[in-house]
Order: sequence, then C-alpha cells, then structure tokens
Amino acid sequence: MSRLLLSLAAFTLVALPAHAETVNVAVAANFTAVAEELAQLFTAETGHDVELSFGATGGLYTQITQAAPFGVFLAADTARPELAITEGHAVDGSFFVYAKGRLALYGPGRDLSAGEAALKADFSQIAIADPNAAPYGKAAVETLTALGLYETLEPKVVWGENISQTLQFVESGNAELGFVAASQVLGKPDQWLVPEDLHAPIAQGAVLLKEGENNPAAIAFVDFLKSQTAVAVIEASGYSVP
Repeated sequence: MSRLLLSLAAFTLVALPAHAETVNVAVAANFTAVAEELAQLFTAETGHDVELSFGATGGLYTQITQAAPFGVFLAADTARPELAITEGHAVDGSFFVYAKGRLALYGPGRDLSAGEAALKADFSQIAIADPNAAPYGKAAVETLTALGLYETLEPKVVWGENISQTLQFVESGNAELGFVAASQVLGKPDQWLVPEDLHAPIAQGAVLLKEGENNPAAIAFVDFLKSQTAVAVIEASGYSVP
C-alpha cells in the first residue's frame, strides 16, 4: 500500500467515529431543502446518520412533549425551543439561533413588484400557513394586520397545515397568492419580499433535546450547525445567520 493510501486510511480512522450513531431531527417545514443538504454533508463529514422529520413547528413541539424520539429540534421560532428547555424537554444552555428567515408573497405569473398593491388586486384565494402552528403563518397574519388588510382578505384565506403545504397550494393553482418562506422561492420571479418591519422577526431556534443528550450523533449535529460549512449552506439558501 502506498504512503498516500496509508495516510488516507489513517485520516479516515481519525475523522470518522468508531461507532456511527443516528440522530432523529425534528425540522420546521420551511427548512426542508436546507436540512436535507446539511444532513448529507454532516454524514459525509462525521459518519453519523440523520433521520429528518418535517412539519409545522407547533405540531413538532406537540410530538416532542409526547416523547417522540427526536434528539434535536430545529424550529421556525424561538419560543418553542426555549419552552422545551423550560418544560424539561431540552438540555439547559443548548439553545441558539441557527437561521433568520424572511417572508415572501408568491404568485406565479403575477407581477408582485408593487408589493402591497398586489394584495388589493383581483384574486380569489390566498394561502397562509396556520399561524398557531407555523411562525411564517403568524408573520403573514401580522403583515396583513399591519397593512390593514386582514379583515378584508380573511374570507379568501386557504389555511395550510405548514409552510410546505402553503407553497403547494400556490404552485398547484389552488390559490393565486401565498405567503411563504423566501428560501422556498429563492431565485423565482413573481414574488415580493415582505419588509421586515411589517412583522416580528423570524428567528429560528435550535435545541438539543433530552432524548439526544447522550447521543454522540445528536451532539455532533448541533455542533455541525454552527460550523462554517453549515453557515455557508444556510446563507446561500436565503437565510441570514446571527
């Protein structure tokens, strides 16, 4: 065996864990594509496996309180990860903000460059994620309220269970417009990036859950999210990182 191959073999033995573990991660639906990319990079770097479960932040938190086997929680808000610590479901001191999102109004084939004016144009339905479960839906309701349009448009609202279903409503034509995560429509035309002063900041928090407290893969995944590699992927996907 050549010196190069011996060196590579030695590096692999050092770089990868002696026993690969699996971490189950609960992920807010808006972060689906990014989480899938990060999971692949994490496995390649550490040898640990990642199983991802996506959904609305509120729904995922309900599962966590019912002892779902998640080791890490990536929410679309900060309230529920902090509540997870308060209520004893997460490890003290593990909370951090892994991304800050933006809200976008999306309508394929529509000129939304005028922003607010598009919400006063003629359309039949607008999709919004359930504000009680999805922070992006809450931000959408806050936006319409700030613009004085919520009461007028509420009869036209089609409520999505989460932000992924909300985007599906728009892309399938079941709603002409929809408030979605800007990261979901990154690079697409026909959107309006909602000014951040129209709603509360969409800071997305993460915590190490008690289920993952002694799991090397869960601990390593939390550390990986803070790495330069992960931050670069997150920022390239339309988020900012504090």
